[in-house]
Amino acid sequence: MRGTVEGLRYELVDVERAPRGLLRVTIDRLAGQAYAEPGDAVTVGDCEAVTRQLQYALEVDGVDYARLEVSSPGLDRPLRTVADYERFAGQRVQLTLRLPYQGRKHFQGVLGRAGEGWQMVFEEGKAEHVLSFALDEVREARLVPVVDFKGRKAAGASGGAPAVSGPAAREGPAADKTADGGSA
Repeated sequence: MRGTVEGLRYELVDVERAPRGLLRVTIDRLAGQAYAEPGDAVTVGDCEAVTRQLQYALEVDGVDYARLEVSSPGLDRPLRTVADYERFAGQRVQLTLRLPYQGRKHFQGVLGRAGEGWQMVFEEGKAEHVLSFALDEVREARLVPVVDFKGRKAAGASGGAPAVSGPAAREGPAADKTADGGSA
């Protein structure tokens, strides 16, 4: 299965067998690859292309399944491999440790490399702290979803003021109102 997905220039993020014969496959786009549809996020077209190829490959391999589901990892993508951590260094992540550190297991902050290991810079109160860890100490790590309904770039991503496109690009007091008439 991995060979088929990687042959189509996608990353195989996860494979899960669920009840009633469901085979769930999670894919992601590879950085630096050119795809038929623009953007960094997995599209319906990507899932369709991988589904078609996997159906043939699974039939040839004699894999027993009733339904095949191919999807993106979502906004809260799990981080499992060293390559995932390297790819998303500098991003906000939620981290759950296997064992508590100073009485807590759950942390949220910016992921970074620290020599041979990893670190997370997080805020507690008004102070900034650094948590250093190894991958074998992590139970689960996920990207923190960044949802932007106004068509603006993520704050700080461009270094300047957020870009506005579409109907929200109007100037003046009306631009600061939400669809229901309230202030933004």
